[in-house]
Formats: sequence, C-alpha cells, structure tokens
Amino acid sequence: MNKDFLCLSDITPDEGWEIIHNAVEFKKGKRTSKVLEGKNIGLLFSKPSTRTRVSFEVGINKLGGNAVYMTSNQLQISRGEDVRDTARTLSRYLDGLVVRTYAHAWLVELAKYASVPVINALTDFSHPCQILADVQTIYEYFGEDIKRIKIAYVGDGNNVANSLIVGAGLFGLKLTVATPPGYEPNAMAYKRGLELSKQTGGVIEITNDPHEAVKGASVVYTDVWVSMGDTDGETKVNFLKPYQINENLLKETSEGVKVLHCLPAKKGNEITEEVFEKHSEEIFNQAENRLWAQMALMEKLFSK
Repeated sequence: MNKDFLCLSDITPDEGWEIIHNAVEFKKGKRTSKVLEGKNIGLLFSKPSTRTRVSFEVGINKLGGNAVYMTSNQLQISRGEDVRDTARTLSRYLDGLVVRTYAHAWLVELAKYASVPVINALTDFSHPCQILADVQTIYEYFGEDIKRIKIAYVGDGNNVANSLIVGAGLFGLKLTVATPPGYEPNAMAYKRGLELSKQTGGVIEITNDPHEAVKGASVVYTDVWVSMGDTDGETKVNFLKPYQINENLLKETSEGVKVLHCLPAKKGNEITEEVFEKHSEEIFNQAENRLWAQMALMEKLFSK
C-alpha cells in the first residue's frame, strides 16, 4: 500500500476488499486494534465538517491514538506560509495527517513533502473515505451480490461522483451516473475508473437521463447539488431540478431499493423529505460506517 491515501486508486482491489471486510468486523466488535497507540494524528481542516471530523477523531481514539484538530485559519498557511514548509514542519510533530481542503493539487503537494502518511478527507476532486463507507454499507445490505446489482448515482458530477466512479472500478461494481449536461464527473476520475474496471469487471456508464440511470437499480445515491465553494449555485439548482430523488423516480427502481445520501442533505432539492425519512435507516447506517471504514483504512495504513 502507498504511504498516502489521496484517491481510491492508491489502493489495489484486494486492499480495498480487505479494508471493507475489516470495517465490518470492527463494527461487529469482532476486531480490535491499537495500531495508533502512542501516535498523534493531525486533522487539518479548511472546511466545516460533522461526520468526517467526528468519525476520524473517534476512530483515532478507538485505535489508541491522539487526534490533534487544526483549522487552516489557525495556522500560518492562512498568512501565506508555503505548503511545503507546513508539511515538513507538521511531519516533525505528528505521525500522520488527515486533510480536508479545497484544491486537490494543494493536498498532493502537501503529501509530497510530508514524511508521514496523509489521508484525503475531502478535496474538490475526490472524497475516497466516503466511498469506502458507501461500499461497506452496500455490502452489508447485499453481501456478495454487490457486484451483480445496479447502483445509480443521480445529481451533480461532484467529488463524491468522481470517487464513486473510481470506487466502482476498484471494487468491480455496476454503476450508472446521471448528471445534467455540463455537470458530468471529472474525465480523469472516469479514466481511472475504467482502467480499474478492466481488472475487476466493473461497469461504469454515464448518462444525462436520470430515468435511464435508476431503471432496475437496487441502490440510488445522491448528494447535495451545491457543494462548499461552488460559485454557480442558483444556476446549478435550476439544471438539477429534474434529478431530484423522489417517489416518482423511485418507481423505476428494483423492489426494495436502498437510497443513500452522504449528507448533509438539503431536503426539497436533491431528495424529498418523504424519501429521505423513508430511507433514513440506510442513510444513517452509511454515516455511521464512516467511522468503521476509516478505522480499517488507518489500521491498514499504519500497520507497516
């Protein structure tokens, strides 16, 4: 495994499934680890966070470590200190870094100069830890059928969509992504997903038709339409209105469909309150699994 976890393509399919299976074991209480005992892990966040921050802090504590939370405006990077110098300084104090920031290139630069492992806790390009939790959730519901069922993502082609595409390739899943024209996922993420699919048998399709995407789907996934830092929010919402997850759209899915949302949700936009509440058990299982999947990831990353 690479020193860092910046994208799902940083791990192999075998490593990915090992993390998923270990996450399930952690959740069931059948697995314990103190791999972070005596270690200090920094959480460097430039964006607000609920699930990512709390799940990482609790996970680090459960693994025996100590979490050091920092926001970028508390550090000298807010006054223009070089990212390289920040990376080299923090590496002298900490045993690892979990980073939630805007530009993916900034994170890549930080990881290049850090001598400790760096985990991507969200950038504008990708959200790989979220997808580990998503795959764990789907696996818990469908078991080995996870590779046979159809998964649909409907909404904005954002960082979650990008990582879901790479994840479909990594884990050999059948995924259809529906976005409005002009809001498709990142071409590099699509390329990585297709390359991984050649190894795993994954199938990735991209369409502008939400009805085509959800037809026969066993899992329907959505995310907020306007992400943190988006500057064209009002325009984007107008384009995305036909992509709302509502009861009418779900009529075209498989019986017993599971609905996922990585949260926070803007009910009435990407999902109706009725559908959200009907599927809240899946959605909050998905949120809980951030903890277990990240524990399994950190155990793997720091067990060297």
